[in-house]
Amino acid sequence: MSTITEPKVAEPRKGKPKWLRVKLPTGKKYTELRGLVDKYNLHTICTSGSCPNMGECWGEGTATFMILGNTCTRSCGFCGVKTGRPETVDWEEPEKVARSIKIMNIKHAVITSVDRDDLKDMGSIIWAETVKAIRRMNPTTTLETLIPDFQGVERNIDRIVEVSPEVVSHNMETVKRLTREVRIQAKYERSLGVLKYLKDQGIRRTKSGIMLGLGEEEKEVIQTLHDLREANVDIVTIGQYLQPSKKHLPVHSFITPDQFDKYREIGLDLGFRHVESGALVRSSYKAHKHIE
Repeated sequence: MSTITEPKVAEPRKGKPKWLRVKLPTGKKYTELRGLVDKYNLHTICTSGSCPNMGECWGEGTATFMILGNTCTRSCGFCGVKTGRPETVDWEEPEKVARSIKIMNIKHAVITSVDRDDLKDMGSIIWAETVKAIRRMNPTTTLETLIPDFQGVERNIDRIVEVSPEVVSHNMETVKRLTREVRIQAKYERSLGVLKYLKDQGIRRTKSGIMLGLGEEEKEVIQTLHDLREANVDIVTIGQYLQPSKKHLPVHSFITPDQFDKYREIGLDLGFRHVESGALVRSSYKAHKHIE
């Protein structure tokens, strides 16, 4: 006598906690900028990365732009940017970015890029030329540059120092123990060294960010904050990691608002000028306030 086996019912996918629900962007300023982006086919990380804070940032006159293409030479386990052989450098890109900022009438611009380990200068020349072009075309716009590590090569970092953005940022992304898994080609100590070197060379405000929910322990997060302060970093952002696709590292845990508040207080007690800590915080969140 055969036995009929009931088919297994898949467990429903665990939903995100309520504090991760994002409100749709609204407001007059957002609507105006959205129209300009669409009309002139402008490229911002805000739109391509579906940033949860886009409406809030645009409403305050802040936007983020990515340079050096959209293909990265590294394959970090957390990042949704595609990996592969990058396109050739567009030497007209600095003027294009500067023009976009002018069209959008941006008060504070954040510039970031993919890693370009394929280039001898690792993209640092385009970085410097972009800052110069923005300043020529938008003299009242303030700047934050969210740079890669440039493999720790000082000459490449010096090109950023020479154009002296108001804020220079480089993200640690995670705690030391998880760095090899999360940032395959990066090194924890090298990133700290880049941040310290920037400060030692006279950059007025340095900044870094980390993601939580990748399996780190509280004591490791606190140690990372201590390490950043020892490197004289001024500003830190702390946010929740969200898995871009099934191919990326899974979310180990969702951090509660109370825990984010706790890290914020610890950071302020350590002496950071600004600590942005919350589930939806991203690197450029409230970036315009970080120049104050």
